Amino acid sequence: MKRLMKFLMSRVVIVGVLILLQLLFVLLAVMRFSEYIGVFYGLFTLVDLAVVCKIISTRENPSYKTAWIILVLSVPPFGVAMYFLFRGNQLSEKFKKILANIYSLMSFSSPDDSKTVLEAVDEPSAVRQAEYIARATNCPPYADTDVYYYPTGEDFLAALLCELEKAEKYIFMEYFIIEKGEMWNSIHDILMRKVSAGVDVRVVYDDLGCINHLSSRFHKELSAEGIKCRVFNRFIPILSARLNNRNHRKICVIDGKVGFTGGVNIADEYINVKHLYGYWKDNAVKLCGKAVHSLTVMFLSMWDSLDVKDLKRDPDYNSYIPVAYEPAKGGGIVQPYTDNPLDDSPVGETVYLNMIYSAKNYIYITTPYLIIDYTMERALCSAAESGIDVRIVVPGIPDKRIVNEATKSNYHRLIASGVRIYEYTPGFIHAKTFVADGKFAVVGTVNLDFRSLYLHFECGVWMYNAEVIKEIRADFDKIFTDSTEVSEEMLKVGVVKRIFRSVIELFSPLF
Repeated sequence: MKRLMKFLMSRVVIVGVLILLQLLFVLLAVMRFSEYIGVFYGLFTLVDLAVVCKIISTRENPSYKTAWIILVLSVPPFGVAMYFLFRGNQLSEKFKKILANIYSLMSFSSPDDSKTVLEAVDEPSAVRQAEYIARATNCPPYADTDVYYYPTGEDFLAALLCELEKAEKYIFMEYFIIEKGEMWNSIHDILMRKVSAGVDVRVVYDDLGCINHLSSRFHKELSAEGIKCRVFNRFIPILSARLNNRNHRKICVIDGKVGFTGGVNIADEYINVKHLYGYWKDNAVKLCGKAVHSLTVMFLSMWDSLDVKDLKRDPDYNSYIPVAYEPAKGGGIVQPYTDNPLDDSPVGETVYLNMIYSAKNYIYITTPYLIIDYTMERALCSAAESGIDVRIVVPGIPDKRIVNEATKSNYHRLIASGVRIYEYTPGFIHAKTFVADGKFAVVGTVNLDFRSLYLHFECGVWMYNAEVIKEIRADFDKIFTDSTEVSEEMLKVGVVKRIFRSVIELFSPLF
């Protein structure tokens, strides 16, 4: 009986009933049974109101809630069905508990020397940012870490292959997309040799992110080769509410001494072997030193969460710390961090907002998508209105037309406030980078869109006064040269397109 009740209350059954009611309503209308239509209309109204009350009561972004409310009220009960299927964080309660437990255990493996690291920092905003990240993610700031910047996917791959060849103990790889091709083959060849040499090789990938790139048996293929593999949030080929929460992180850790992250996935377009949208501009960073430990813990906590059998009350992540590191030369503060959408704390967005509010001279941004809420928009606009040089670079050749229209729907208000927007002329810019005042920078996986900011598992590296920030700033100069600044004249479009963009903007939080 309990199983039957659980099945009857499942989202798939609820959605199925709602759709059948809608079809029955349409059938009655066609057959002109007017006496029944009023009853069904009243029933739909009650359901809509109940769902709207539920949406209002959630702790979600107001723009996100508004989009759902309009959809629910506009097309009942299809809007209700869509809400139950695709709303917000919909991982199973069991998986949520596992993730919550694992992420809390990250604190057991984090070195508690944040105060010592920050004592030498005389910038209050930097101290506040570092302390916020440490509290929110259990990822502390580090001082003894060198950072190397790779302005293209091609540069990243060359560095990655070099470091993979040096692996002696373990290789951990976690990527949103893995696709068979030249890039994967070059990595796979090294992984196979390392497995033969006794190196512990583990791979995590997102199932939906790879659905068009890998077979459903790919994880078994790797396991048969001796490469340990786990899949995040398996895609179930029926209507599922678990499509929203994806693992969008990109992490590679080698022996705990070297770690990579950034925007680059493992597929040929990222290294421009394939040209899907002109030239693909991306970036990545390599960490060498103590800060790699946070990337290691991020990977291991995710790895453990994907198999309950490996779940430990006090995981021994510290056993993966190297005995010694090479002396660091780059200086500054380096702080990798993760963003877990299930804790209702938008770390990725808060880190960005803190950087915007702390900027005194300039803040430069690259993002493949610009779909932002009122809070982010006002932060950018108020900074520009205060005389700060705010520049945002988006793709010149988009990968998703509708999303690009949603991006352009934000242009007018931002430009009117003094924000300068550039479109990357050679093609698609996929890098997610912030740099401010030559002192602060972030390179990571977090896009300026609702999915990255509120629904996906993400990661990044925040830096303060690190030598590498000069290289990141120099890369922006080249990007601006290769881009076209959006002018007032370019904003002039026809009435139909203005209306279309207004509608797209309204529902853009759902993209």
